[in-house]
Amino acid sequence: MNALDTAVAAAHDAGAVLLQHAHQPLRIREKGRRADLVTEADRASERAIVERLRRDFPSAAILGEEGGEYVAVAGAAANERERWIIDPLDGTTNYAHGYPLFCVSIAYERDAEIVAGVVYAPMMDELFTAQRGAGARRNGERIVTSAISSIAEAMLVTGFKPYDYETNAPYFAKASNHAQAVRRDGSAALDLAYTAMGRFDAFWEFDLAPWDTAAGALLVREAGGIVSTLDASAFVPGARSILASNGRIHDQMRELLASVDAV
Repeated sequence: MNALDTAVAAAHDAGAVLLQHAHQPLRIREKGRRADLVTEADRASERAIVERLRRDFPSAAILGEEGGEYVAVAGAAANERERWIIDPLDGTTNYAHGYPLFCVSIAYERDAEIVAGVVYAPMMDELFTAQRGAGARRNGERIVTSAISSIAEAMLVTGFKPYDYETNAPYFAKASNHAQAVRRDGSAALDLAYTAMGRFDAFWEFDLAPWDTAAGALLVREAGGIVSTLDASAFVPGARSILASNGRIHDQMRELLASVDAV
């Protein structure tokens, strides 16, 4: 199997686990900060993904949200040139409340560059896939970013935890005063996938982990959009900020957010 096929299979495995757990009572706990949740479904989903990845790519490193850095399968020579970056359940709070906007995110990195990515939203059965240089797709059909050219006509999306409201409120207010609409849906990977297909016109957020953005950023780029940090630096997964857009309003978004008097 190639990396994209393996990622798709792993995402379907994980999605099936999440749907199964969604119909059972959930044991939910906070991971250390208020409203930062984890459930047994997160861990079961990650186990399903890791099992598939280890079978097909036994020597690759795996970075997962719940399990941290996995090592190669015993007996396999570690290959430091390739790594999987996985989020078994992006949007755990949504999931815990039965809100359907959650997903599985899987990215494949080779020689420090993301070359394949998958975002799968099992409740909607939407599978987003991308390969570097080969475009992005939703359920097999090619997708492109929106044609919106003005923030005044744009639907924007962002995200933040409740405990980070004071930091993010000025940006949300500024965007709300200029855009047609601003949403906060609780799943960064899905926000990026929706930006790639044109449901959203731009997305920004702070302090995301590599597994939140690795696959989604590739989707946006392969769909014709632009991904950077808020200060226009090159974006890499794990950067302090991310700004992803259809490309047409990227400079407008960067200038708008740069004008915020941050807390």
